[in-house]
Amino acid sequence: MGRIKKLVSQFSRFVLIGGMNTGIDFTILNLLMWLTAIYSGQWLILFNVTSFSIAVVNSYYWNKRWVFKDKQESEPAKKFSQFIFITLIGMVINSSIVYVIATFVSPMFGLSQGLWANLAKATATGFSLVWNFAGYKFVVFKK
Repeated sequence: MGRIKKLVSQFSRFVLIGGMNTGIDFTILNLLMWLTAIYSGQWLILFNVTSFSIAVVNSYYWNKRWVFKDKQESEPAKKFSQFIFITLIGMVINSSIVYVIATFVSPMFGLSQGLWANLAKATATGFSLVWNFAGYKFVVFKK
């Protein structure tokens, strides 16, 4: 029972930090869309990669220190490289879903293109959340 409780606690911290990172990600993405009035197409991929990348730096710090409580200081470059690799795959998953939904699926429910892009982003975030947690736990910060 202790392992399950620890896993639930760890996942809860991951979700909390993920929420903070998602807030950073969404804020930057929406700022870029608002400044340019671009809500779909190839530029949206660049905007999404930019916002996602900024959030990732914050993510590494908090996941290492608080979520996975990794105190190992050996091979920091290797660990950060693994984190970036897992995250880049998550970014491809995230950006692909955002691009496909925002570009090829017409907005539904009377939503504007901007809100539709945000719904696409929320959907993508759910998929990349699962991928990232598993990758960080079992590859980057494994005990």
